[in-house]
Amino acid sequence: MQPVKIGLMGLGTVGGGTASVLLRNGEEISRRVGRCLEIVHAAAREIDSQTILDASKVKLTDNAEDVVNDPDVDIVVELIGGYSPARELVLKAIENGKHVVTANKALIAIHGSEIFKAAQEKGVIVAYEAAVAGGIPIIKAIREGLAANQIEWVAGIINGTGNFILTEMRDKGRDFNDVLKEAQALGYAEADPTFDVEGIDAAHKLTILASLSFGIELQFDKTFTEGISKITPEDVVYAEELGYRIKHLGIARKTDKGIEMRVHPTLIPERRLIANVDGVMNAVLVKADAVGPTLYYGAGAGAEPTASAVVADLIDVARAMGSDQENRVAMLGYQPDAISNLPVLAHDAFETAYYLRLLAEDRPGVLADVTRIFADHDISIEAVIQKEPQKDQTRVPLILLTSRVIEKNMNGAISEIQNLDSIEGEITKIRMEHLG
Repeated sequence: MQPVKIGLMGLGTVGGGTASVLLRNGEEISRRVGRCLEIVHAAAREIDSQTILDASKVKLTDNAEDVVNDPDVDIVVELIGGYSPARELVLKAIENGKHVVTANKALIAIHGSEIFKAAQEKGVIVAYEAAVAGGIPIIKAIREGLAANQIEWVAGIINGTGNFILTEMRDKGRDFNDVLKEAQALGYAEADPTFDVEGIDAAHKLTILASLSFGIELQFDKTFTEGISKITPEDVVYAEELGYRIKHLGIARKTDKGIEMRVHPTLIPERRLIANVDGVMNAVLVKADAVGPTLYYGAGAGAEPTASAVVADLIDVARAMGSDQENRVAMLGYQPDAISNLPVLAHDAFETAYYLRLLAEDRPGVLADVTRIFADHDISIEAVIQKEPQKDQTRVPLILLTSRVIEKNMNGAISEIQNLDSIEGEITKIRMEHLG
């Protein structure tokens, strides 16, 4: 049979890894597909510096439009990243009748609805396994492996940079800024680390997971996002004393009122497997009604782990190219006319438990004042730690764990507590999930 011809846009870390895996494992891939996958055209900013592809066999260009307009190309692989020109190039490839494989989570989270609609109209496939959690096949697992289930919730460590920082803070007692500098030196964090440490990268990925899990539209703008830059070594230590670890989680949960979509630092019991995912590794925990909880763990970034997912998508697309559109797996796992209009909840409607750290005056009656305010807001306290005052210290840290409560009620209680004369400074609030 004729080979499936690939056009590659981007020969950076992931693009280079994709080319390497395709070349190294070409024979194994052909055995699985029944056809070989052949890179025939590639675009990169600096063509002269690339040494992976043989220029005598592959057309090389510094203009990505040459790839999407090449009539010989069957599948375009978009590994440029970002919103533009990636969006325009992908839409042009679709218009030209080409299938698309992308690792671009920002593109799918923001423009996925537009792209999938265009692909549906042209009868082509858009595959995006590598957009979430690198080499972990979580999209395939939710869309196909768990298709018999109703998904109840998804919780994931889906940004390796943030996980590395929190792991170092816990294991070595370092502060956030110190570890961030190391993460940048190691290449885990960008010069501008905002997308990683403030949760934007994870929110892109969670938006995709929520849509796949619950059959809703992609709605990045409704995903609540909170970063880890305010986490202190003290909070990490206190969490450990209480039997918890702090992880930067993306959580999507279906409730009676709608869908919760949120990214934030989270205390989780240290006995949970996901609490023991350290360093730059990723993990996604899915709770479904029939199978129960399943955990997916692996490398969330890197050249060949991400290339593993890109090439797996290429294999899937190659297998499906000759099939009718109605016989293919739907791009978001649900048929386009069956997408739900379930509302996404505002953040003050979330229900979770809380870790609170207060700096309180060391005198009788302070804790009673705090607990009275909590009672007025229907909040139960599950555990309390009051640290011993140091020499000449008149205020001491007070750490509280609460039961599950609506966030609006918790915010109201915190506002009242901060107005007490016995409380100094801002109250630290970190959400808690038991993931049972």
